[in-house]
Amino acid sequence: MATLNKRRFDVVIVGAGGSGMRASLQLARAGLNVAVLSKVFPTRSHTVAAQGGIGASLGNMSEDNWHYHFFDTVKGSDWLGDQDAIEFMCREAPKVVYELEHFGMPFDRNPDGTIYQRPFGGHTANYGEKPVQRACAAADRTGHAMLHTLYQQNVKSRTNFFVEWMALDLIRDADGDVVGVTALEMETGELYVLEAKTVLLATGGAGRIFAASTNAFINTGDGLGMAARAGIPLEDMEFWQFHPTGVHNAGVLLTEGCRGEGAILRNSNGERFMERYAPTLKDLAPRDFVSRCMDQEIKEGRGCGPNKDYIQLDMTHLGGETIMKRLPSVFEIGHNFANVDITKEPIPVVPTIHYQMGGIPTNVHGQVVVPQGGNPSAVVNGLYAVGECSCVSVHGANRLGTNSLLDLLVFGRAAGNHIVEFASRSKSHKPLPADAADATRARLARYESSTQGEYAQVVANDIRKTMQQHAGVFRTQASMDEGVAKIKAVAERARHIHLADKSKVFNTARIEALEVDNLIESALATMISAAARRESRGAHTVDDYGDTPAHPNGRNDAEWLKHTLWYSEGNRLEYKPVNMTPMSVESIPPKVRTF
Repeated sequence: MATLNKRRFDVVIVGAGGSGMRASLQLARAGLNVAVLSKVFPTRSHTVAAQGGIGASLGNMSEDNWHYHFFDTVKGSDWLGDQDAIEFMCREAPKVVYELEHFGMPFDRNPDGTIYQRPFGGHTANYGEKPVQRACAAADRTGHAMLHTLYQQNVKSRTNFFVEWMALDLIRDADGDVVGVTALEMETGELYVLEAKTVLLATGGAGRIFAASTNAFINTGDGLGMAARAGIPLEDMEFWQFHPTGVHNAGVLLTEGCRGEGAILRNSNGERFMERYAPTLKDLAPRDFVSRCMDQEIKEGRGCGPNKDYIQLDMTHLGGETIMKRLPSVFEIGHNFANVDITKEPIPVVPTIHYQMGGIPTNVHGQVVVPQGGNPSAVVNGLYAVGECSCVSVHGANRLGTNSLLDLLVFGRAAGNHIVEFASRSKSHKPLPADAADATRARLARYESSTQGEYAQVVANDIRKTMQQHAGVFRTQASMDEGVAKIKAVAERARHIHLADKSKVFNTARIEALEVDNLIESALATMISAAARRESRGAHTVDDYGDTPAHPNGRNDAEWLKHTLWYSEGNRLEYKPVNMTPMSVESIPPKVRTF
């Protein structure tokens, strides 16, 4: 059994990606004692892989304002996004981008010195009439530049980083308040209790529950698993974004910035097929829409290659100079993962799992909220969540490109400010419960005492295989129902994983086994929530619920304009209403999505 060590902080942040470091910067600058835990070195967090840009209505290159951004985000969400949270994000967007610029972010520049902005899918001017240039970019390495900028500022502000540590479980007291976390130091294998006035989860997504994913191997839904095991529901987990342009058979992303710069999707006939599906926005329609169109072309026999199983992304007309200036990483990816020179030939692409719209329910301050006593949004004291692991919900059923980096900046900053003002200065540490580490000790003891069972990665791979087969781009009710039974069976197997290597120092097999505990919670939430939603909406496209006069696009607003809440205990589902009331402008009522 691992020995138990204790440390005390004002705030413990789990995750050192963009949202975690944006929040920690606010806290450290305010003089709070902050610990930031990360499984990897901070600049290796998955935010580093973001390429295209940060959405903000600066209006540097074309007419724009936050009202247009607000409209696009509501429409892009297929009306499942909360309009008060969307307004908050879009209004804050220019402020957080300029703030990042002042931190030293090396944005590309226009000749007049302003920040360069490129068009992106679903972003329009004049309420959908034409594409707009809204994505603030640093070539095609925007996430990389942003993560390094935030890390440098945090080092300057003396933030405490705990690198190669894995948070394991939330600690809740008898009142239900969160008072800390348990964590494992990978280097020594020692177990710690990290006591805190406030815990903030910023653990990123759970994209590794799918077999074909653009997510890093560290994206195992750790924050989601921690929340679920602590009795907190996960919201809207049926909605997973498939990015249209993952490199065929590689699981590596080609930024939407390619199409923002003018790249064209072509089928086996060389046809620019998006003109048929989206006459106005063409290749710059929202991601869920483009992914479905690509899949439709492949299903109807117009896919490319010997197996007709992919689409071609053509950038040859952009010219080598533009590609090397605006898309240098894409050029490298073409060489390394597809053996293609994108300046001379198209590159094969397919829709690939990319982003989770759902997560831990929060409000605009990052506070975790759960239904309690008739209040659908009662605050869990001491617990915040930001970034991809959270669900504010600004993305609803489908996220617009560039809104992910914006989400983590806006709500990372907002959570930091709220913690400084309300949560950590005025209160003292609550006493730790006597059983603070018991649940974690039991999990670790299960592996330490195992003498037989399955290898963690065998179970993890079966999770991925099941989710890929039953929760893909297009879903059927029968397949999802079958998927529920399959993933429940895998969940039972996950309880009997065998850890052959019992050593303590840098035991990656133990880490992988602990990650499976989080993967299975995320997979159960996704599969069960998806099977229960009897409609098509955004990224949740079900063949059984097609386009009819009563339900355009397969969407059923009368019955399903509501958020799903999945509870781990008993795989229970509840629902809560979508907030259709913005803060200061008129509500945008649901209508058919056309582009």
